[in-house]
Amino acid sequence: MRLAGKVAVVVGAGQQPGSTIGNGRATAVRFAREGATLLLVDRNADWAEETCEQIQAEGATASVLAADVMQEDACRAIAETCLARYGRIDVLHNNVGRFRGDTDCAALDVAVWDAIMAANLKAMFMTCKHALPAMREQRAGAIVNISSTSSLAGGRTVAYKTSKGAVNTLTQHLAMENAPFGVRVNAILPGLMDTPMAVGGRAAERGIDEAAMRAERHAQVPLRGRMGTAWDVANAALFLASDEAQYITGMLLPVEGGLLLKTS
Repeated sequence: MRLAGKVAVVVGAGQQPGSTIGNGRATAVRFAREGATLLLVDRNADWAEETCEQIQAEGATASVLAADVMQEDACRAIAETCLARYGRIDVLHNNVGRFRGDTDCAALDVAVWDAIMAANLKAMFMTCKHALPAMREQRAGAIVNISSTSSLAGGRTVAYKTSKGAVNTLTQHLAMENAPFGVRVNAILPGLMDTPMAVGGRAAERGIDEAAMRAERHAQVPLRGRMGTAWDVANAALFLASDEAQYITGMLLPVEGGLLLKTS
């Protein structure tokens, strides 16, 4: 097993209801199937419990912590709770994000800008800040941040794109800063994914049918004309979290079916 004996924190391990699986839940399940012990963190405890029940039903070890990662005390508690329950932190997977309310610069409300930056960037900085001391002391660890291909491509939504570009910069800075301690930091840049938040959330915001939203997104993807799934993100996260990637740090890994080729 590729994560046997490792303890992983998955932030954003629950998901909103939907007909497909979300990135956080899929990654948590994938990690568990490869032998990891999981601390499942989510603002919505019920959603995280659903993930936990699925993992435990398959015979793996997991527990839940309800936490609002927009608060530093909660981010500190994540690290402290993981150490208290399991004694170490080998993997930190940051999967929390927000796009709701984003638009072009001239029309964007400042409060929406602040909320998106807090959810997508500040929260990730704080979870890393409080997990890193334990990883440094262990002289080992892997952090996987979820960014987006929107950080490298054009688009009409300024706050989300800017926040994810900053996630890339944060990832590369932390990779350099923590390399002497044996701690690796990488980011995954998903493209158009068929998840409840990406499809259902955007369909609701635009006031269109989910099927129409799904068809529109499928049509934009060069590879087979279909979006990816959360399992594609989970498989990439597993690789970056595992010792197979022991010589990889500071990498921005697109998982996007060739979407970025359309902008090159």
